[in-house]
Amino acid sequence: MSPSRGNAIEKPETKTWLPGGAPDPVAQKHGLLGQPISRLDGPLKVRGTARFAAEVVPEGMLYAAVAFSTIAKGYMSLLDVSAAEAAPGVVLVMTYRNAPKMQPPPLMNSKPLAAGASDLPIMQDDRVHWNGQPIAVVLAETQEQADHAVSLIRVTYKTEPAVTSFKQAQAKAHPPESILGEPPKLEIGDVDTALESASHKIDLTFRTPRENHNAIELHACTVEWDKDGCLTLHDASQLISATAWTLAQIFGLPENKVRVVSPYVGGGFGGKCLWDHQILAVAAAKVAQRPVRLTLSREGVFRVIGGRTTTEQRVALGAGKDGRLNALLHTGVAAMTAHNSCPEQFTFPARHLYAAPAIRVAQEVANLDMLANTFMRAPGESIGTFALECAIDEMAEMLGMDPIEFRRINEPTQDPTSGSPFSARHIVQAYARGAERFGWSKRSRRPRTRREGEWLIGMGVATATYPYYRMPGGAARIRLTADGHATVSMASHEMGMGTATVQTQAAAERLGLPLDHVTFEYGDTNLPQGTLAGGSSQTASIGAAVIAAHHALVQELLKLAGNDWPLAGLKPEEVEARDGRLCCRESPERCESYVSILKRARRDHVECQVDAAPPDELEKWSMHSYGAQFCEVKVNAITGETRVTRFLGSFDCGRILNAKTAASQFRGGIIMGLGLALMEETQFDERTGRVMNPSLAEYHIPTHMDVPTIEVLWTDIPDPQSPMGAHGIGEIGITGVGAAVANAVYNATGQRIRELPITLDKLL
Repeated sequence: MSPSRGNAIEKPETKTWLPGGAPDPVAQKHGLLGQPISRLDGPLKVRGTARFAAEVVPEGMLYAAVAFSTIAKGYMSLLDVSAAEAAPGVVLVMTYRNAPKMQPPPLMNSKPLAAGASDLPIMQDDRVHWNGQPIAVVLAETQEQADHAVSLIRVTYKTEPAVTSFKQAQAKAHPPESILGEPPKLEIGDVDTALESASHKIDLTFRTPRENHNAIELHACTVEWDKDGCLTLHDASQLISATAWTLAQIFGLPENKVRVVSPYVGGGFGGKCLWDHQILAVAAAKVAQRPVRLTLSREGVFRVIGGRTTTEQRVALGAGKDGRLNALLHTGVAAMTAHNSCPEQFTFPARHLYAAPAIRVAQEVANLDMLANTFMRAPGESIGTFALECAIDEMAEMLGMDPIEFRRINEPTQDPTSGSPFSARHIVQAYARGAERFGWSKRSRRPRTRREGEWLIGMGVATATYPYYRMPGGAARIRLTADGHATVSMASHEMGMGTATVQTQAAAERLGLPLDHVTFEYGDTNLPQGTLAGGSSQTASIGAAVIAAHHALVQELLKLAGNDWPLAGLKPEEVEARDGRLCCRESPERCESYVSILKRARRDHVECQVDAAPPDELEKWSMHSYGAQFCEVKVNAITGETRVTRFLGSFDCGRILNAKTAASQFRGGIIMGLGLALMEETQFDERTGRVMNPSLAEYHIPTHMDVPTIEVLWTDIPDPQSPMGAHGIGEIGITGVGAAVANAVYNATGQRIRELPITLDKLL
């Protein structure tokens, strides 16, 4: 039975977020929240006083350089490091022969705090598992000395047969155990029969390439061991608590003896996790008994840090003459290794976007001998929407319908595959606003009809979607002092997206304090345990923990206020914070300031730390961020050069907590999507398994000249099921962009491009 087009099922009660059942006063309140406040860490970065992982300088620090393998599979029959050891300034050359005993990293998702990108052992034997695997680490007094010494290492390999061809690996493709906890295959209704009987049908194949992480800040860490055997890792990380726990397992340490510090990260996008370089730096510092800094070169990032993996996807659609979908099929294969678990969830959008009585989604993985792939901004969804939304555009054209109208009539009343009600879904409104602003009505339905000289002009559109996540675990601490200042603490992350600023705004609003009376502490595992910054989940995850801690803080303040004062007898849900005071909601004149309460109680501070409530909203609701992506392109009819001339994203992501940082996130995602659509591609030599363009000179990403003016809109309608009414916005911007560009290219040229990136050779 398909719930897609029936009457909406009865909705569960709205989550209030406050114990006792009262509505959250901040959920609908507009004061500091929503304001376009500049990032609080901005001045520190501009002045150069924000210290990143590679800028910490402990006394006696050594510099590291890494040697990488040049075969895909086999072993080292000769590893001669004598010349490197004799080179000026060299203190240590670490190989499998003298590296300390290390346990294989617990694989991410295998345990709550596991952070291993791969479960392969790190430098424990002579084996080589991919082309680019670290085989030696040199420590020297200067970086130049370390880099020179690495060049002196001599290696001879005995190669073994390796699977480096995606086509070859596809012959043995198999379903993964799960896809981020979801079944790899899901079917509702009889898809084959529905496709066969449909009056209109399409069956298409789409391909997407490998892509590599290239954050501005190179992957780096600085490592210190103290005399008591405690480890401190200064890291560029988006999962510090998980990194600390995993390092403890690898090195057999008590968890309280590992500290990870990461206050500033110069871009993450899924790549700033735990990789071999941090583990090797920790091991080398242990052997050398001196602090170590290891900064990967740009080439080193390509060799050691995984990225997006290649996929082949099939999308088949069947529709009636009225334009309603009868069948939706989205299946395919992603490349992976046998040692990691990141299967690129490209079928996730097809599970939730469109109403159809028959739906089949299925994914398989094909194992290659390569560097483990990993999460990369909207992993799966960014490339899955490319295939699905291009197919939707083709079906709309076959039916003679406007692509937006086709999407509107296939809008589901509830989740098409789970049957759960949507917590908040306003994509139709987002499309309407975006279409009006962009001038969609001026689009010519017939391709290749608009022209300016040798430039063909076209418009395209696509849906953006990304799931709402709130990670389990995590705790927040709030400390309120007698002078009316509050410090909110959680081991969370700031990667340049404005987390610290938004959380300061939210805490100040909740506490009823001016912005400059609130400090948000983060980026240190000595703080209460935080969740990872990934899956666009961190804002909601922190928000839920802060709500719980604030409720406990108010309870404590009411106890301290006593029974003979204005707040006597009130419960936490009966009061709210205003101008540094607690006030009765029903009788605002009943109030007392924090300063007064603490002074009477003879306390210099009050402090509460509480775990976040479990994310049970995800069990009751289908929760997603949405957007409508509009693109205009010019394609040169002679050279095939494609230029994006206008872009607009109209988003439905719940409540927007900071207009400035949100706009920046949306635009940043769209720009990354333009790279995905038109230029990003890791050149992988299937003869050797080697990445052949490991530099920004050869791996192309958008520059200022490639990016037009990008306009962003949003509905700003709070979702009552989410903390603060907000959904994630970090990854929604990139989804749908590839399809919007491809659909615009078709409208301009009449050519359907079903393989990314859309380079000029595909248009000639």
